Amino acid sequence: MAETVLIAAQSGRALAEAARRAGLAPRVADLFGDSDTLELADAYRPLPGRLGAGLAADAVLAALDALVDGAGRCLGLVLGSGFEDAPTLVAAIGARHRLIGAGPETIAALKDPLAFAALCARLGVPHPAVSVGPVPDPENWLLKRAGGSGGGHIRAAGRGQAPPGHYLQARAPGRPCALNFLAERNGIRPLALTEQWCAPSPIRPFRYGGALAPTAAEPPALPAAITAAIVEAAEKIAAATGLRGLASADVLADDAGWRLTEINPRPGATLDVLDRRGAPLFAAHVAACLGGTPEIGAAPVDAAASRICYAGGDHAPVPALAWPDYARDRPRPGSTVRRDAPLCTVLATGKDGGAARAALDDRTARLEAALARATAH
Repeated sequence: MAETVLIAAQSGRALAEAARRAGLAPRVADLFGDSDTLELADAYRPLPGRLGAGLAADAVLAALDALVDGAGRCLGLVLGSGFEDAPTLVAAIGARHRLIGAGPETIAALKDPLAFAALCARLGVPHPAVSVGPVPDPENWLLKRAGGSGGGHIRAAGRGQAPPGHYLQARAPGRPCALNFLAERNGIRPLALTEQWCAPSPIRPFRYGGALAPTAAEPPALPAAITAAIVEAAEKIAAATGLRGLASADVLADDAGWRLTEINPRPGATLDVLDRRGAPLFAAHVAACLGGTPEIGAAPVDAAASRICYAGGDHAPVPALAWPDYARDRPRPGSTVRRDAPLCTVLATGKDGGAARAALDDRTARLEAALARATAH
């Protein structure tokens, strides 16, 4: 019988799929209850709320207590997105369940914007200036929510002070990339440098769109010296904060230089494109967090890409659809997905990054056409 692991996140499907690949039986609490999440989960509890709005502490604690009841031997709990702004909640969870991942002190050190900026300055890591405002040149600044994820919370800064729970960050040049790594007792192991892009909407210009993991044989996205500097910075920060397990360092970079914008102290949105190595990454995450010696296996030889498909209009209800194998986070028939909300995730692979992106575009177009036909009927 597979050992149980608890998962709590805004969306728990990717973690549940990775846990299954590692031979574990996931029990999941999340906001969506997508069809494939329910298929993967040994047990499921819904969480109230909406994406990006924070998670209710009482509801999270009650859901996790219900999931662990009758689970037999439980390995512990892995947290996904939605907890970066809530170290107090993470501490309360950790008092009841064994955390496999960043604890409240690590999350606070990495996700408090002013403390993180000070840490970067102390370690000599290039990082955009931050402020609570007001600033004399707001056109050169962005407004962000502390602990936000997914990019939907980022706006152009206005005049005046940042509202409570928000901060200002100076705009920086470069294209978005992420160093995905495994943090262990003795340092970090880089997994991939992924390229990212936005899916802007009128009110969410920096909304996360997707990511590409190119092959090792392709020309690197960044000069070797810059990549090495990013790895060194991530290693310093992991050591300073006690970070363990799967994590990522978001950067803005080009051939001339780079800036670290944030560290995500958890398995992130790129898990789907990364978990194709010779050993399951979820198992490596568990081993790294519990003091073991993780195996990560050989890197895949092909490229992989993923895209978040956002609803172009209201789906109320979502029609019955024969979802293709390359679609993930499939909403349940009869459920409601509002305009501009995440509808599903599309995955694709290819012999190189260009082929993977082309396959992603083709699959997205075919899925959108199929959904339009199903909605019309």
